Amino acid sequence: MSKRNAEAEDPRRAFLLRLLAAGMLSAGGISGAAAQFFGRRPQKLPAGQSVYEVRGAVTVNGQPASTTTRIAAGARIETGAGAQAIFVVGADAFILRENSRVELGGSNVLVNSARLAAGALLSVFGKGTPKRITTPTSTIGIRGTGLYLEVRPDVSYVCNCYGEIQIAAVDDPSVTERIVSRHHDAPRYVLKAGAARRIQPAPFINHTDLELTLIESLVGRTPPFALFDEGYGGARRY
Repeated sequence: MSKRNAEAEDPRRAFLLRLLAAGMLSAGGISGAAAQFFGRRPQKLPAGQSVYEVRGAVTVNGQPASTTTRIAAGARIETGAGAQAIFVVGADAFILRENSRVELGGSNVLVNSARLAAGALLSVFGKGTPKRITTPTSTIGIRGTGLYLEVRPDVSYVCNCYGEIQIAAVDDPSVTERIVSRHHDAPRYVLKAGAARRIQPAPFINHTDLELTLIESLVGRTPPFALFDEGYGGARRY
């Protein structure tokens, strides 16, 4: 799985997001530099709007997506090479990376499940109804939490960014681990059947607190950590 550092990709974008998250840019309007990257201040999306940003080839239920596309439970969202989608369904918000496919289950704006069949997904979920997230090798039971996933046919990467999850092997629910995390405390690899150890410790890779702060803001929340703790300067590595 390739390593990714959002700030290294575009430090100006990351710096602006720091300012926005800290409230250092005015609520009434943002500078031309910020507009170049965000178009508007990251904040809770208005009722009826699902998509915050689309980059590259993104489809919803097989149709090209834009910022006016409505996304509800039951939708299939796919991204092509170099593409990305940032979107909201009800109290949940997502960043779907390139070359990815996710299917959302539930009704209307109440998502109760998601299946990541390919690629990578960063998600934040509202508290309330338990949800089940599946990958080719794992099943993850969650309540309100932040969760980052990357998948290949033989292994899934799972980072419980904060909150509580229960991981199990998709084909053997007796292989399980409960994880309570405050701040990316226990990432895991979940391997396919045949591995001597199905759930294994993993490093912290390919997502940032800045991204979590952004998508939490789209549903009117803030993440349960201080953005500038521990000299934070990008994706933490262990």
